Amino acid sequence: MDIGTIMMILFIIALIISMWKIYVFLPNKVLADDDTNENSIAELEAIMLASITKPSMSNEELFTAMKEHKEFDAEHYWRFNQNRLNHLLHTYFMKNAEISSINDIYQLNISKK
Repeated sequence: MDIGTIMMILFIIALIISMWKIYVFLPNKVLADDDTNENSIAELEAIMLASITKPSMSNEELFTAMKEHKEFDAEHYWRFNQNRLNHLLHTYFMKNAEISSINDIYQLNISKK
């Protein structure tokens, strides 16, 4: 066997071991505190909508109101921060093209009541 063949065999063995290590250490089950699945996003969205109680709310006020909401589970949403709220708002705005601000959400909530 020449050196090229030996190097190719060792490379393939190292590649297989590396792939196995990556597979073993990647999480392959849903974690109990995963706040990025569809159910958690829907729950956060409902909390967001319920927390908008005045027309001129800032993002910081909304963030505080959401954290103080009775249905907000601090242990489950321990990663929830201002950036996560901004992402949630932008996702909501994209799903509902007629809404572009917190004030629009407030107006929509008032008209539904």
